[in-house]
Amino acid sequence: MRIHIIGTGLLGASLGLALSAQKYQVSLEDTSPTAQQLAADLGAGTIFADGGNDCNGGSGSEGGNGGDPQIVVIATPPDVAAQTIATALETYPDATVTDVASVKTSLLESVRELVGRSELDRYIGCHPMAGREKSGAIAARSDLFTARPWVICSDENTPHNRLGEVVTMAEATGASVIHLDPRIHDAAVAKVSHVPQVVASLVASQLRHAPLEEVALAGQGLRDVTRIAASDPRLWTQILAGNSEEVRSVLLDLRTELDEVITALEMGPGATGALAKAIALGNEGYDRIPGKHGQAPTKYAVVTILIPDTPGTLATLFKDIGDLNINVEDFRMDHAPDQKLGIVDVSVVPATQQELETGLLSKGWQIPESAIEKEGIA
Repeated sequence: MRIHIIGTGLLGASLGLALSAQKYQVSLEDTSPTAQQLAADLGAGTIFADGGNDCNGGSGSEGGNGGDPQIVVIATPPDVAAQTIATALETYPDATVTDVASVKTSLLESVRELVGRSELDRYIGCHPMAGREKSGAIAARSDLFTARPWVICSDENTPHNRLGEVVTMAEATGASVIHLDPRIHDAAVAKVSHVPQVVASLVASQLRHAPLEEVALAGQGLRDVTRIAASDPRLWTQILAGNSEEVRSVLLDLRTELDEVITALEMGPGATGALAKAIALGNEGYDRIPGKHGQAPTKYAVVTILIPDTPGTLATLFKDIGDLNINVEDFRMDHAPDQKLGIVDVSVVPATQQELETGLLSKGWQIPESAIEKEGIA
């Protein structure tokens, strides 16, 4: 299958890397010659050339497309995606055109205004739920989409052969395909992606003028909440504007609950019930987040191990856990302030917690406040 990717940023270049690894014929196009060349040099595909007529009004300089593409993927910034889709539909009258934009309803409406019904039948909106805080082809990874949801928006009028092509392409990246109505998609990503970005950015912004001695107290909790605050402001401005109605609705609900917390804090000790309710409702929502491989949420036991910050120590720890024949369900690591120590939290099935702690203690690992010690077993 011949795939033509227009836009060689993080998603476009990552898609090219993933498909090229599966022996697809991938051609690349970007308004920036430097970005285009970088993606090609990284192995994402060959620079597009079609005799001097490309989708952006320029001309390719090397390579060749080996025939017209079967699928054209638009991976441009959201604010130019609709026009680029319309141009691609006109330029490639036999190709299926898709995109990777994170907002679907407003984009579909804009494309509908630019093209006719017959052209619109060749457009299938997509959104791979994958990304990084870093941007550009230099941050691209061939495994970016592996085991990630890939949303495809189609309806009963979508030609089955074209839908099948897009599904095949998405699955070739290792993604898991999900079919959603555009409006349902936009409501969903507002809750699970767009509002979390806003909240992370707002929390991180409170650190701008904080004294360094206060910021030095930051632990894993702050890092977890603010990790995505390092995202690209230009890109996210376009994403939030494109899904403004859904994002605003969630933020209004969030503001209502935040106001309740603020009111409770103003009332002092007599309003602890409202504070407890806010935390409890958060527990309830957290428990609905899918577990591994999209399965039902699972409660894991967490074993904390202190490890010296020296080369090879983490590898030794995981080898020892493997020797105990215990599966690590999740893992995270923090660093002790002013000490060369790592604080490792290993999540395991509760039934194996005591076995893991006993085994690691016997191998000389330091486990503070282990369940074994609390029960007086050790």
